[in-house]
Amino acid sequence: MSNEDFLIKTLNRTALTRRSFLKWSAVLGGTAALAANGLNAGLQITQAAPAPAPKEGQWIPAACWHNCGGRCPIWAYTVDGTVVRVKTDDTHADSPDFPQQRACVRGRSQRMQIFSADRLKYPMKRKNWAPGGGKKELRGKDEWVRISWDEALDIVASEIKRIKDKYGNTSIYAMGSEITRTLSLAGGYVSNYGSTSRGAWRLGQQPITGTTAQSEINDRFDLQNSKLIVMWGNNPAWSAAGLPPYNFLQAKRAGAKFIFVDPFFNPTAGILADEWIPIRPATDTTMLLAMAYVMLTEDSPQNRLIDWDFLNRCTVGFDAEHMPEGADPKENFKDYVLGKSDGQPKTPQWASQICGVPPEKIRSFAIELAQTKPANFLFGWTSARLEKAQHVCFAVTSVGAMTGNMGIAGGAFGISCHNAASNGGPSLVSAGSAGLPAVKNNVTVQLCSNEHWDAIVSGKYTQGKGGKKDINIQLIYHGGSSKLNQTNNIVKGIAAHRKVEFVVTHQYGLNTNAKYSDLVLPITSPWERLGMFNAGNREILLWASQVVNPMFEAKTDMWIAAEVAKRLGLDASQVQPFSEAQQLFNQLAGAKVIKPDGSGMEPLVTITEDDIKAMGVTGKAQQGRITVKEFKEKGVYQVARQKGDKLTYIHNKAFRDDPVKNKLGTKSGKLSLHSKELADLVTNAGWNKGNPIAIYEPPTAGYEATFADWKNQIKGKYPLQLTNIHYLRRAHSCMDNVTWLREAWPQAMIINPTDAAERGLKHGDTARVFNDIGSVLRRIYVTPRAMPGVVFLGEGAWADMDETGNDRAGATNTLSGDYASGPDIESWQACVVQVEKHNKPLEPDYKWSPRVAL
Repeated sequence: MSNEDFLIKTLNRTALTRRSFLKWSAVLGGTAALAANGLNAGLQITQAAPAPAPKEGQWIPAACWHNCGGRCPIWAYTVDGTVVRVKTDDTHADSPDFPQQRACVRGRSQRMQIFSADRLKYPMKRKNWAPGGGKKELRGKDEWVRISWDEALDIVASEIKRIKDKYGNTSIYAMGSEITRTLSLAGGYVSNYGSTSRGAWRLGQQPITGTTAQSEINDRFDLQNSKLIVMWGNNPAWSAAGLPPYNFLQAKRAGAKFIFVDPFFNPTAGILADEWIPIRPATDTTMLLAMAYVMLTEDSPQNRLIDWDFLNRCTVGFDAEHMPEGADPKENFKDYVLGKSDGQPKTPQWASQICGVPPEKIRSFAIELAQTKPANFLFGWTSARLEKAQHVCFAVTSVGAMTGNMGIAGGAFGISCHNAASNGGPSLVSAGSAGLPAVKNNVTVQLCSNEHWDAIVSGKYTQGKGGKKDINIQLIYHGGSSKLNQTNNIVKGIAAHRKVEFVVTHQYGLNTNAKYSDLVLPITSPWERLGMFNAGNREILLWASQVVNPMFEAKTDMWIAAEVAKRLGLDASQVQPFSEAQQLFNQLAGAKVIKPDGSGMEPLVTITEDDIKAMGVTGKAQQGRITVKEFKEKGVYQVARQKGDKLTYIHNKAFRDDPVKNKLGTKSGKLSLHSKELADLVTNAGWNKGNPIAIYEPPTAGYEATFADWKNQIKGKYPLQLTNIHYLRRAHSCMDNVTWLREAWPQAMIINPTDAAERGLKHGDTARVFNDIGSVLRRIYVTPRAMPGVVFLGEGAWADMDETGNDRAGATNTLSGDYASGPDIESWQACVVQVEKHNKPLEPDYKWSPRVAL
């Protein structure tokens, strides 16, 4: 049976129901089941038909490539070239020291994405498209017409040439994939920049802490030395499912107390929390400042709350006596906290009015944190995904330095996210570079994600301190990106897409980008490509192989880029200078693994001349730990660990021991609690003025914006805060079309019982969530796990506008405003809304017809 036949047969037959799916997940990987916490309750269960006995097949290491941070190993069982089931890691016996790398429910439903009903099969164009745009207002609503690859590629090349000749290269805006290599050769294009997942940490981290590492914590074994672990805006059971919750569970079993600070009692808290401190979104800086105030005002020789030795030796900017060279002594953090520089002491009472945490809880929490050694204080990126969030980065580091929980066993104070969540430190095994040489883009104009749609609609963009400059984008090229769905203000983004003359997308599913395009080019998924390497955490390297042949007429991004280059009269060999096989071999040959004594890295893979010949590539033989055959068949290499080994990582230990000899990468060589560099970075971005220390600046759509009259505490027309959460149903927007996951994890709006009752809402009702930017429809989930005054939606749903302008899918960016700020941040976590009952019930989206274009 061909894969296409399998897809068609399985579209109308789902043998795995929610109950069996979750049961299966619980058996094979406890994280998935632990994360459920009731959000799938109350939905009808159907009885599954018994599956027929499978034919003999083979297990193939497969990719789970999405950007959740887990990137766990999965294997696809194929029979006659068709995938019939998927499993996760069983390559060795499971133990806490040497755990299996188990995938979550997303990875285990991967085949339902690759063989989905809305899989794009053929190149296609809008029925009412014509050079120049045709009926541009029909983008997102038009019918699709199947065309040949030759016609599709001819259209792409001719539109690039036409628009470039008429408007210049600065009229072409491209995001993602190998097509940018072609566009660079064609004279260049306007590129995209900005911070997405990491928020203000992406550019704010280096000036403050001297590193750009995704995590600033110790490794998973050292977690077990901690007495207290604070999880602030952290929910790895959903956002980075796989090993992180399991690693934290080992720390809890070792005796650590867990405190969660979050507006939502999230599923990770349900597993681990000893205490939950609800806090309003976008107000974290106020609470951190108040905690610093408590430590400063209650510290004494008899009751030490501050590690003065660490502060004085290892930081600059805390007080007037320890300022960076050339800085104004009055700009120190201590005086701001005490109110000496602005007249407002940052007391718990001051902070409580904004953040919603009772003053007595702020005080007791600050004292407990200050007195508990060692402690881990682990921040998610979410708190810094908002306008003016550089202050969060400053405040986290400043309070952490005050406690002294840095550079010690069992203690860390920083971010814990993505593939480094719960397991900090440099990679112990990693792949080499693919070796593709860069192609220079001669266009220097860039658009930041926090204002790109506004720039296209208005014809103006921010060029740093130079102010607004003219721009005339007429071609939007989505090379596999999800920018329309995944950046602020989808409504304005749709307007931008309907303004320009040509929009093209590479995709394997009809996601939001593709839906609003003129031309869609079907691409292969990683399961249909030669292979890829992934690193889910510092201890593993995955080698995924090709699982199935390309579906229908799907092609790779590189093939498309090379073919467009040919039609533009360019040298396609500069786009693709060597084969996909050679790129894969380069990564394989360059793979390194830590030496057993931790003294350095050495080659991972033994490669013979026969291996090189069999792969059809050029290279040199080498000696390593594992043969090509063994690695390819197994699909995973995991560094064996045990407690007390020489691979344990303590972040900044050497720096703490001798800050003079082991300087950080900051200008001062120390932790910069005052950083003119970061202040200038913010100011020079052109949107707002930077400040060299942590201060509180309310975001445009923060808690204060829920009031019409803040002084008299009179609520306004949008009295609720909306926060978007990473949801187990998908990885960002990837896999939102998988019906298994839609059924198991409804895209419900989560609301507190008090807020629901005030609006006449009950569990399961359909509600309209709206503000001045957009409107979404969602069924609601009522639970006291939501903080009053705050509602929650999972980010990444594929926007689906109805005839009245309501987004039926509940995409959070339909509601989020594009409030640009430096350093290049999008304001996802500062959003105010109103909620009302909708008179027409919304059908569960797993029952919706799939987006089948052709």
